[in-house]
Amino acid sequence: MIRVAALVLLAAGSFPAAAQHPGPALNSQQLEGLRHFNQACRVCHTKPQMTSPQYAPVLNGASLGGNEGAMRAFIANGTERMPGFRYHFKPAEIDALVSYLKSVPPRVD
Repeated sequence: MIRVAALVLLAAGSFPAAAQHPGPALNSQQLEGLRHFNQACRVCHTKPQMTSPQYAPVLNGASLGGNEGAMRAFIANGTERMPGFRYHFKPAEIDALVSYLKSVPPRVD
């Protein structure tokens, strides 16, 4: 049991910036969005901890120029390279994803 807890803590510390939120505490809608991001978006939009490439751009509040309507449309309808999630997520869940992404500050490298 102690090993499992240690592994969870170690893994939590190694998540990319999109999952870590150094700013103010997230509200309930943003936390829901974070859960959906981890469920459906993380696999492509964060860099794996291995040698695999990152498939899609890092997402944050400035993605798509910070336009919430554009974010909703991209998430719902997808693109040539990204599946749409309008049948996977309800509109309120897409709103939660957008709310979470808007709370993520752009990375400064």
